[in-house]
Amino acid sequence: MRVQQKTFGAIMNDKDNMDAAAEQELEGVPEHLKGDAGSADSAAEELNKLAAELETARQDILYAQAEVQNVRRRMEKEAADARAYAATGFARDILSVSDNLTRALEAIPAEMREDEKMKPLVTGLEATGRELESVFAKHGISRIAAMGLPLDPNQHQAMVEIPTADAEPGTVVAEMQAGYMIKDRLLRPAMVGVAKKPDA
Repeated sequence: MRVQQKTFGAIMNDKDNMDAAAEQELEGVPEHLKGDAGSADSAAEELNKLAAELETARQDILYAQAEVQNVRRRMEKEAADARAYAATGFARDILSVSDNLTRALEAIPAEMREDEKMKPLVTGLEATGRELESVFAKHGISRIAAMGLPLDPNQHQAMVEIPTADAEPGTVVAEMQAGYMIKDRLLRPAMVGVAKKPDA
């Protein structure tokens, strides 16, 4: 069998072709990634650095998303509170009207209530009082319980101490002005008199 032998020139020509092909394959590869095993460590370091930067960016994105979520929840709560307590200022002002109406009703003597000429006026005032209470209830405004209860500094404002043996010290025994809540917030504290031990 006859073996075909290549000339030295043909062999060199094949080598040049292979080198050109190799160079073409390496086009677009960063310089620090080209080369032999000596630059493999450099490539691994670069990959580790990129992985660390990617992880940092991922953590930053998660943090930003959490912050956006918190801001949205805070804004939703503020909007809900604004809707729920929008009438607070007006309600606080209208309480004085309720106080005056209550005082007017309490000041009417029993004989005047029985007088046929005064009955329509008294009935009208009482109906107005009930309507006012109904409007308060519709808007989440409720009267604070006070009489006979222990003093609660969150809802009651002690105006005076009253010596008495009929109630435990610190118990509310008089109410000078009714207190009110609007939903779960204090609208106005109840002004009260608190029992204390009688002087010996």
